Amino acid sequence: MGGPGGRPGMNLPALKRALGYSLHYSHFMMLALGSMLIGTLAQLAVPQFIQDILDNVTLALAASGMAGLDAVGLDSLMADSGFTLEQLTTAANNPLQPLVVSSVLILFFSIARGVFAFLQAYMAEKNGQYAAYDFRNELFAKISSLSFSYHDRQRTGELMVRATDDVEKVRQFISQGLLMAGQALVLMVASLSILFYTNWRLALVVVPILPVAMLMFMFFGNRVGPLFAMIQQRLSHLNSILQENVAGLQVVKSYVREKSEQARFGKVAEEHMRNSIRVSRFMSVMFPFVFLVANLAIVAVTWYGGRLLIFNELTLGQWSKFMLYITYIFFPIGQFGFIIAMATQASASAARVFEILDTDVEVRNRPGARTLDTVQGMVEFRNVTFRYFEGSEPVLNDVSFGVMPGETIAILGATGSGKSTIINLLPRFYDVSDGAILIDGLDIRDATLDSLRSQIGIVLQETVLFSGTIRDNIAFGRPEATDAEVEAVARDAAIHDFIASQPNGYKTDVGERGSTLSGGQKQRVAIARALLLQPRILILDDSTSSVDLQTEQRIQQALDRLMEQRTSFVIAQRISTVRNADRILVLEHGRLVATGTHETLMESNELYVDIFSSQLVDDSAALAEAQAGWA
Repeated sequence: MGGPGGRPGMNLPALKRALGYSLHYSHFMMLALGSMLIGTLAQLAVPQFIQDILDNVTLALAASGMAGLDAVGLDSLMADSGFTLEQLTTAANNPLQPLVVSSVLILFFSIARGVFAFLQAYMAEKNGQYAAYDFRNELFAKISSLSFSYHDRQRTGELMVRATDDVEKVRQFISQGLLMAGQALVLMVASLSILFYTNWRLALVVVPILPVAMLMFMFFGNRVGPLFAMIQQRLSHLNSILQENVAGLQVVKSYVREKSEQARFGKVAEEHMRNSIRVSRFMSVMFPFVFLVANLAIVAVTWYGGRLLIFNELTLGQWSKFMLYITYIFFPIGQFGFIIAMATQASASAARVFEILDTDVEVRNRPGARTLDTVQGMVEFRNVTFRYFEGSEPVLNDVSFGVMPGETIAILGATGSGKSTIINLLPRFYDVSDGAILIDGLDIRDATLDSLRSQIGIVLQETVLFSGTIRDNIAFGRPEATDAEVEAVARDAAIHDFIASQPNGYKTDVGERGSTLSGGQKQRVAIARALLLQPRILILDDSTSSVDLQTEQRIQQALDRLMEQRTSFVIAQRISTVRNADRILVLEHGRLVATGTHETLMESNELYVDIFSSQLVDDSAALAEAQAGWA
């Protein structure tokens, strides 16, 4: 993912915007920051106590040689050791007291460091988890609200990776990387300040090495950023292939395409592996450089500090404290490698998520849109033209017709004639390119989407059920429906007897995508789901295509009763369906070429006659046989 202006590396605007989600829970962040500061101060105090221990050990050793010395010997001892007579005398009288005090203080500050490190990690993790919770929910809501035209262009696997893995990368940086960066900065600045306070000449030895390390991290960060973005893209592609193959496993096996699909997956997996190895190579080169720079600093401090120690310009305790603070400086610098990697990865992932969040919703409520409380069911298509993409050929071209309340309209036409487009435009899954669709004289674009769609019951040819019970799926549109209402529509859809025969009845689990039900059973559950809404307008897209003729007859009888005084649009493949329709619309290449009853169209329209004789399933003989069997 490129940075601002196309520059490779970290996408700072996207990262900054993602971090804004953590501000929603600033109290967790403030507690984490406070714990980090207290814990870091406790950590910074320990080297001072170690200096005190070493200096007191040195003092005690010098004091142990006082016995039997005359005045000249004492003067010589004080000159060589750098201690005063009072210090030597105090150490000789009680040599262990300073060690005990310093050791107790080290233990106390170490415990404090552990306690506040726990609080820091816990509060930072809570902040990150809550931020990711908001991030995921907002992303899911946006994906749900995006128009069908957007989903037509996107892969399901790509969206899944952005909603899961990419959000997780952002969460990891908020939970870990952000506080790690703050702690590293505080530890490095405070340690450097203490070093200057302790011995400014020795501190100057370290300073020139720091910019070298920082420039090195900037170099690696710019190089590794695009690779992280590429890894996420390849992961999305992998997920898409996996999702397609799991969903279409029966087709893959039927056409003996396992090996070719494995090869396709393997090719993308190899690209993902190679990019991951490239990132690992960068990281593997970076950290040895960090340790090299740190070792150079240690060598310089050892050499110069040793000279100061020899000439009594530095005590052994000060030199040891210096070496510990050097570690406190270069350990954070080493952490910056992880931090930059996490930040770069998080920025690439955040940018991918914001691509979705910033996508314009094409079908939305107009300002001032009104709520449709109850409709009569009068529908009018007025000079409707529709294109999936601007500049493309129209799928529907200047289509006009009117439907009175309670009419049943059958829609016929060859594949690609625009049948499905008509039923997709009515609930505003897409918006018309030109013209208007009206319900009871109101342009549907002037109605709120929720109120419009709540008036329309839809049963699609490809039945979609959700994981859960049969009852959950029937009551999907009305979760508050009573058991009696659910059972009533199940009876109308001829599915109640099957449900009652199951050990768990309506609490029977349908499995993923309704895998435990047959095609006909799934379709009848979908019909019951639509009927429970008591819609004023019904859309049935070949809704009895997966049931036998006997079941279809029962469903059709129920639908005939339920479609009374309801406007119904039916895309059907069977002759019995179109014969019972009040009117039939005949489409050809996106144009409405004929409309009328079955009898009038058989007499007047050659295209309808051709469709009737060649494309519709003649189920009359089989149906008569089934009816005779019932008798």
